[in-house]
Amino acid sequence: MLHLLPFSTLAALALVGLVAGFVDAIAGGGGLLTVPALALAGLDPVSAVATNKVNGVLGTASAAWTFARLGKIDLAAIWPSAVTAGLGAIAGALVLPIAPRGAVDTALPLVLIAVALYFAFSPKMSDADRAKRLSERAYAFSIAPLVGFYDGVFGPGAGSFYIIGFVALVGYGVTRAVANARLANFASNLGSLTIFALSGHIVLIAGLATGLGQFLGSRLGAHAVLGSGARLVRPLIVAVSCAMAVKLAISPGHPAHSWLLHAAKMLGGG
Repeated sequence: MLHLLPFSTLAALALVGLVAGFVDAIAGGGGLLTVPALALAGLDPVSAVATNKVNGVLGTASAAWTFARLGKIDLAAIWPSAVTAGLGAIAGALVLPIAPRGAVDTALPLVLIAVALYFAFSPKMSDADRAKRLSERAYAFSIAPLVGFYDGVFGPGAGSFYIIGFVALVGYGVTRAVANARLANFASNLGSLTIFALSGHIVLIAGLATGLGQFLGSRLGAHAVLGSGARLVRPLIVAVSCAMAVKLAISPGHPAHSWLLHAAKMLGGG
């Protein structure tokens, strides 16, 4: 889709992308920043979500390449997860028009809070690997396509869901989980992008501007993970998961939004 945007807007999108890429490479959740930024730039909601996949692909590709180049991704073990995540995302994007968004939107803040609590209070959260509950192949044919499907339909928190699967089920240490989650997340972003590209809703110039920033920010975030490990990843996943939960819960249409309005009227005597 052709869409003329002033240079100042493109520069602002690149700056937001830089910050989002840094956060996303560490904890996921970069869309928490980029989707609203694209909407503020004048894109309609559908175009903002579709365009966000462009910068998402660039950001996750940058982080995955950085981790792989430094030997933190075991491609032989993880490539099946990347493939099934991508296929799951394609399926999710295809069923997007009939997906039960209301039910998922209602439940998602609670799921994200659960993720935050897990990372906040799990006593074994470290960079050391631990006993597996699932093999990499079992993960590839169970968790990865489910998260990929979710990424194609909805998206928020997908990066965190990949990470928690690798930590809690495959037994990876936090840094190793983040690195391999970037490859799976790149695949699911790419899968859903192939479908959104056919929809005509992508504003390419906006996606590339945001993606340039996200590409650079993701490289910085990946190096930050390698330098600080679980000490940085753990609190940031907690913070990002809580922020996404609050944002989704207060969005119009969510039951919590109605409850808060009702409470405000009660407190105001209205």
